[in-house]
Amino acid sequence: MPANVSFDAKLTTAEGSRIERVTLGTAIVGGWSGRDREALQHHIDELAEIGVKPPEKTPMFYRVGVSRLSVADQIQVIGDGSSGEVEYVLIQHRGELWVGAGSDHTDRVFEHMGITVAKQLCDKPLASEFWPLSEVEDHWDRLRLSAVILENGEDVVYQDGGVSGLLSPREMLRHLVEDGGAMADGVLLFGGTCGAIGGVRFSPRFRFELIDPVLERTIRHCYEVTPVAIKG
Repeated sequence: MPANVSFDAKLTTAEGSRIERVTLGTAIVGGWSGRDREALQHHIDELAEIGVKPPEKTPMFYRVGVSRLSVADQIQVIGDGSSGEVEYVLIQHRGELWVGAGSDHTDRVFEHMGITVAKQLCDKPLASEFWPLSEVEDHWDRLRLSAVILENGEDVVYQDGGVSGLLSPREMLRHLVEDGGAMADGVLLFGGTCGAIGGVRFSPRFRFELIDPVLERTIRHCYEVTPVAIKG
């Protein structure tokens, strides 16, 4: 029996919202997807500082177990060497493309050993709300990604940038096909992130948002990060 993850999603359109059961069977993390070459190099450089090899090509598509996807408000990680990354995500549900937000939480300690391994080690928190891609495509570059972490007891802005710095959904889907993949019902694709302000680091809480200033709406999610002690 194929593995899958199901949850109640809030599908929000211009006419209103409805709850539908969404089932996902494939999780793909798109990386190195910067449209702005300078911003992309910044992200490559910040990860190089912690020993991550530069990509063979851009963008890259990493497959992870779908069981790592979670809409829960808490995850457990190994030690304190992981961190979140806010990203826009795409799903296809009943033949229609929807956009949402997620965190590509990744183990930075193991990242230098292999990016796929590092990504597979952590759950990938998702907001359970989605918008039709068709409703935001005409003003896509106006959308913004934001993340706030808890640091020394205070909220600190960790990421803040426009999706205009990333390849658009249609561009990512075209590259995915060139990589041998395809979008279909049950597939979720992480679309990329913006650089971390002050460097990549652990936090016990990660709050992220996808903001649409044109239609005046926001998709948001917050999760707690609980380290599991490393023994042996």
